[in-house]
Amino acid sequence: MSLILIYKALHIFFMIAWFAGIFYLPRLFVYHAMHHEKDCHAMLKVMERKLLFFVTPFAILTLIFGVLMIAEYGREWFRVSMWLHYKLVLVIILYAYHGYCFKLLADFKHDRNRRSDKFYRIFNELPVLILLAIVFLAILKPAL
Repeated sequence: MSLILIYKALHIFFMIAWFAGIFYLPRLFVYHAMHHEKDCHAMLKVMERKLLFFVTPFAILTLIFGVLMIAEYGREWFRVSMWLHYKLVLVIILYAYHGYCFKLLADFKHDRNRRSDKFYRIFNELPVLILLAIVFLAILKPAL
């Protein structure tokens, strides 16, 4: 069995685990922005913090195994695979999104949220659209 296949399997596994959290966390932010009961806020703060800190290692492992795959394929493959360059731009956006979730988490933690539940509903859809584009790029490997 080749290392590339092992790296690819682990990359996909950790990406799925990461995205489970990335899809759910903004939904918690929606509920947090909608409700104003103190007990509800306290519970959501705990859930949001635990979820983000639980999925962050999956984001890191996704990156590690993605880089290992690229290294295993080689420099020439990376140079000629333009679809991968577009995918990596989208991946960078996802990591920025993930980082921004820490800022939003801090805002909720310190009761500084000024955004509406509608903002978080839209925010919740961004990783879905980016993931769709990434999957199409990775599977179809268009000659761009």
